[in-house]
Amino acid sequence: MDDNLKIKLKTLPKKPGCYLMKDKNGKIIYVGKAKVLFNRVNSYFIGVHNYKTTKLVSNIKDFDYFVTNTEKESLILEINLIKKYRPRYNIMLMDDKSYPYIKLTKYPYPSLRVVREFKKDKKSKYFGPYPNVYAARETIRLLNEVYPLRKCKVMPKKVCLYYHLGQCLGPCVYNIEDDIIDDLYNSCFKFLKGDTKALEDDIKSKMNEAIVKLEFEKANEFKIILESIDRTVDKQQVQIDDNKDRDIFNYYVDRGYISLQALFVRNGKLLEKELLLHPLYSNSIEDEFISFIMQYYNKHQFPDELILPLDLNISLIESEIECKIVQPYRGFRNKLLELTLENAKNNLNHKFDIVSRKVDDLDLANEELSELMGKEINRVEIFDNSHISGKFTVGACVVYDYGVPNKKEYRHYKLDESANDLKSMNEMLYRRYFRILHDGLQIPDLLIVDGGKIQIDIAKNIMKQLDLDIIVCGLVKDDKHNTSNLMDENYNVLEVSKDSPLFFLLSRMQDEVHNFAIGYHKLIRSKSQTKSILDGINGVGEVRKKKIMNHFKSMKKLKEATIDEISEVVPKKIAEDIFKALNK
Repeated sequence: MDDNLKIKLKTLPKKPGCYLMKDKNGKIIYVGKAKVLFNRVNSYFIGVHNYKTTKLVSNIKDFDYFVTNTEKESLILEINLIKKYRPRYNIMLMDDKSYPYIKLTKYPYPSLRVVREFKKDKKSKYFGPYPNVYAARETIRLLNEVYPLRKCKVMPKKVCLYYHLGQCLGPCVYNIEDDIIDDLYNSCFKFLKGDTKALEDDIKSKMNEAIVKLEFEKANEFKIILESIDRTVDKQQVQIDDNKDRDIFNYYVDRGYISLQALFVRNGKLLEKELLLHPLYSNSIEDEFISFIMQYYNKHQFPDELILPLDLNISLIESEIECKIVQPYRGFRNKLLELTLENAKNNLNHKFDIVSRKVDDLDLANEELSELMGKEINRVEIFDNSHISGKFTVGACVVYDYGVPNKKEYRHYKLDESANDLKSMNEMLYRRYFRILHDGLQIPDLLIVDGGKIQIDIAKNIMKQLDLDIIVCGLVKDDKHNTSNLMDENYNVLEVSKDSPLFFLLSRMQDEVHNFAIGYHKLIRSKSQTKSILDGINGVGEVRKKKIMNHFKSMKKLKEATIDEISEVVPKKIAEDIFKALNK
C-alpha cells in the first residue's frame, strides 16, 4: 500500500459520510456510505476478504470522502454520487433499466402515452410499472380502440384520419364539453386501476345488440375487443382482493454474489418479477440492499405498500419512502416475501454458473491482456474502416472499459473518399486522438488497429506526432480473416490461445468494431442513394423528399410503388416523374 494512502487512512474522521474509491487514473470505481468513515474505509485494507472484495481493493489507489451530519444524509448523498459517477463496482439498479409506465393526461383532452421515466406531475396520472413495453402499448392500443382519445402528440390544425374513423372527437378543431372530457378520463382511469367490469358489460351489450340486428361482422369486432380486455387483465398466480399496489423486495447471498429480487403487485395481481445478480464487493450486505431500494425509488413512483424483510433496519429510509413500509412475520404479505426470497435463491442457483463464469472469464481476459502488454490495461480502443471500391468510406472506433463495451464512447467517422485504406486509418486516428487531447478526454491504455505492421506503423506515427504514450497493437488474422493473434509495436506476434478468455474477448472486440463500421457505412450509402435518385427531379425538395421517405420507409418500397401510390404523397405530375426516374 502506498505511504500516502496509509497516512490518509489514519486521518479519516470518526463521523458519518460517503467515501469514493479511485483507481490509478483517478476514476471513481466504488462509492459507499458509512456510519463511521474511519472504521468502514479502513476495513477494506485490513484482514482477509473474499475474491471480489480483494479485486476491488487491488484497484484502489486513492479515495475521497464527504462528511455528513447523520448516516441518513450519507445514504441520500451515496445514491446521488452513484447516479453521477456510475462506479464500476457498485450495484447499479437492474442495469439502469427503466420500466415502462402508462401516462394518462387529462388536459387539454385525455390522452395516453408510454413513458420510461416517472415524474411527479399534478396534471397526469402514472400506471405501472409494466413488465415490458409491449404490455403497456397493448393496453394503450385497446383503450384507443374503445375510447375516442387524443392520438396526436402535437395538436394539428385540422382533423385527421382518427376523427373520420370515429376514434377521436377532434379537439384540435372543436370545443369538447367538460363532462365528455371527464367521462373519458374517468373511464380510462378506472380501467387502468383494474376496474374493467363497466367496460366489459358495455361491450357485451353492444355485441348482443349487433347479433340481434344480424350485424355479425360488427359483433365479431366487439368479441375481439372483449378477448383483448381479457388478455390485458389476465389473472395472475397471486390474487389479492384489496386491489392495492405493492412492491416486495428481498435478497439472497451466496458464493460472493448477491441476488436481488423484486416482485410487483398491481391492483392485487402479480405483475412482474425482476432479478439482479451482482458480485458482492461491500462489507455490508444490508447497505447494498438499501442502496438498491433507494436507487429504484429515485426513478419510480411509490406503491401503496412496500414489503421488506423483517430483519432489515429501515430506520434510515423510513422518512425517505413516501408510502407504508410493512415488515410482516405472518399472513399473505409474509408469503409474498417468502416467494420473493425463493425466486432470489432459485435465480442465483440457476444462473450462477453461467453468470459467474462470464464475470470470471472477463477478469481472466483482462489479466491476460495486462500481462501480455506488461502494464495494467483498463481502457481499450479498437479501430476499423469500411468502403465499397473507395466509395462511402467510413471509420469506426469502439471503446472497452475493463473488457465491457462502453457504447457511449463509440465514435464513427466519415472519411476522405479519395484516400486509400492506410490514409483513411491515418485520418481517423489523428482525428480521434487530436480530439481526445483538445477536449481533455480519457486516454486509453491500449490502441488496437485491425491489421498488421503497416497499420501499427501508422498508429505509432500518430502517437509520436501528438506526443501520446499509448501502447499500440494490431489484430493478426488467419487466412479465413478470423482473429488469430496480437502483434505488438515491435511486430512480435503475441500468441493467444484459441480457448482462452482473452481470445474470445478479442474476437468480440473485432466483431463489434466491424459491425459498428458496417452499420454506419450502410446508413451513409442509403442516404446517398436516396439523394442521387430524388434530388434530380423537379419539384422534389428536402421537405417533399422527407415526406416521401416517411411514407414508403425505404427505397425498395418506393421503387415497387405504382404512380397512383406515389401520387398519394405528391402531385400526379411529380409522381410520374419519380416513377420514370426509378424505373429507367
